[in-house]
Amino acid sequence: MKRLIFAACALAVVVSLAPAEARAQSGTVASGPDPSTVRDLEDLKSAKHELEVARHYFKNKKAYLASFKRADELIAGYPEFPQIDEALYIAGMSGVYLLEGKGKQPLPKAAPDDLSVLTADNVRESARMYLERIINNYPKSDFRKQAEAALTQLGPAKPADESAKPELKKQ
Repeated sequence: MKRLIFAACALAVVVSLAPAEARAQSGTVASGPDPSTVRDLEDLKSAKHELEVARHYFKNKKAYLASFKRADELIAGYPEFPQIDEALYIAGMSGVYLLEGKGKQPLPKAAPDDLSVLTADNVRESARMYLERIINNYPKSDFRKQAEAALTQLGPAKPADESAKPELKKQ
C-alpha cells in the first residue's frame, strides 16, 4: 500500500513539473477559435436574419417599403453573402411593386428639401440596378427570368440629364 501511495505522489510531482507545452490540450486550444472565423460566422448569421426579415416583409406582409429597405441594407452591408441574388431580387421587385402602388405601404411623400426620403425616380433606378445585377452577375440564379420580366415591365432606362451632357461648341 505504501508503494502505491509513493508511486502516485511521484507521478503527481513529475506531471506538475512538466513544461506547459508538453501537456495535452494546451496552447491555442485554450484561447478558442480564430477570431476572423467567428466574425465570419456572426456576419453570416446576421445576413441570414436580414434576408429572412426582408423575405417575410416581401411575401407575407406585402410591406414592400420595409422589404426594400431591409434588402438594400443587406446588399450594402454583406456584399459577399451567398444568397445575395435573392436579396437583389427582393429589393428589385419591392421597388417595382412600390412604383405600382401595390402592398400595404405607399411610397413616402418627399418634401422638396428632404433628400433622405425615397422618391419614385430613386426607387425606379435602384430597382433597375438590382435586377440588372442579377442578370449580369448571377446568370444561373433562380431569379433571373423573373428579373428579366420585371425589367421589361420597368421600361427603358431613364436617359441622363440633358444638363449633365457637355455642350459642343458650334462653329
